[in-house]
Amino acid sequence: MGRRIGILGGTFDPIHTGHLIIGQEVLRRLGLERMFFMPSAEPPHKRYPEMASVEARAEMVGLAVVDNPAFELSRIELERPGTSYTVETLRRLRRRLGAGVDLYLVLGADNAVEMPTWCDPEGVLGLAQVTVVDRPEFDRRQIAPHLARHMTFLETPLLEISSTDIRARVKAGQPIRHLVPEQVARFIETHGLYR
Repeated sequence: MGRRIGILGGTFDPIHTGHLIIGQEVLRRLGLERMFFMPSAEPPHKRYPEMASVEARAEMVGLAVVDNPAFELSRIELERPGTSYTVETLRRLRRRLGAGVDLYLVLGADNAVEMPTWCDPEGVLGLAQVTVVDRPEFDRRQIAPHLARHMTFLETPLLEISSTDIRARVKAGQPIRHLVPEQVARFIETHGLYR
């Protein structure tokens, strides 16, 4: 059996405790060697005016994962210009890691529902084992059946924590303690993000 590497991508604006719990659960349940946390540079499906810079988002991910030796910040999407397409990222990652590596792309059910709108979803399924974790208010039956039959589904703790809510809390001057790692909360405060 080759190396088994997980990939948890997203805008991570900001990364929060829910992301870390999902990463740990998938790592443990699938027997993965590492979990790459991969911030997207220019996500095609998620753009809004108050988005933190890609460097700020990457730095927050780095701060959040630094104390877990199985977690790693991956900057692969930050190394190329333009829109971040998952299929291109997986191709680059496969070239970089070489043969003998099994890739496990972790998606929330909400993202899996949107997969038919992605660039080359079948290509994504050919490059990685897509592993879907439940999200509140999303039903697996909403996922396109021709894609769902090639996916693995894992039940993980359902935490109703969202980056959108965290940004709103910061803007309103409300506490975010325990929703994000302490070092991420300090970074947000120090850099005046989301105000």
